Amino acid sequence: MMMLPFALNHMTAPKLDWLSFLDLAQGLGCVGVEFRNDLSAPLFGGDDPERVRHEVQARGLRFLALAEVKMFNDWSDAKAAEAEALMKIAVAAGAEAVSLIPRNDGMATDRAESRKVTETALREILPMLRAHGLKAMVEPLGFAVCSLRYKDVLADAIDAVGGAGTYFMVHDTFHHALAGFGPIFPELTGIVHVSGVRDAIYLDDMRDPHRVLVDADDVLGNVAQLRALRAAGYAGPVSYEPFAPSVHDLADHGPALRASMDYLGAQVE
Repeated sequence: MMMLPFALNHMTAPKLDWLSFLDLAQGLGCVGVEFRNDLSAPLFGGDDPERVRHEVQARGLRFLALAEVKMFNDWSDAKAAEAEALMKIAVAAGAEAVSLIPRNDGMATDRAESRKVTETALREILPMLRAHGLKAMVEPLGFAVCSLRYKDVLADAIDAVGGAGTYFMVHDTFHHALAGFGPIFPELTGIVHVSGVRDAIYLDDMRDPHRVLVDADDVLGNVAQLRALRAAGYAGPVSYEPFAPSVHDLADHGPALRASMDYLGAQVE
């Protein structure tokens, strides 16, 4: 069975402290982790980023990305300061990238406006990233109210600002389905987020709490999406990002994650 380069986003087990989360990832043979600043506990439990760097490296893991600059394409001086602050923490903690999440409030939803606000922000953020030696993972969200729903709009914006090699896309299997399964951009993809939906609900009605671990009952086409990405040349990490309370509340995440990883590994060949 093929072992995909799996990773874990802290949203998989948000109630675990960061050290226990690292141990979970190491025990599952993951290549890396993603931490995030939008959980109920303080980032890294208030510990120094330098300690995080040490503990990640000690376990043979990569710190793939630190999330997130929220509403990054609602650009302002305050947003620039927010991005700069996150980048400083990312560098200190040894992260390879920061995550940029678009505004998701019904503003700038048509393609032209989406392109305009996204390109404006990417142009401003690019020199900041380069000064810190960081990449950015930009995540289109498939919701109809999102200001960056479509990957081709993001690809055009990255090209317009000369951002290839610094800016990468997140291919989120949930959001890719919600956005209508448009074209994939393997050469621009920096990380894949996987989660499954088991309920046969309308795509437009799917929300984060529906997102569970991927298994044979998945209706999002995770296997087909991963096969297509791999066939097109994507060989990067596949990171679990379930939002369902049923996953968050597991007493021991290891067995459930192992079963899901075994399933995906067996199917994506």
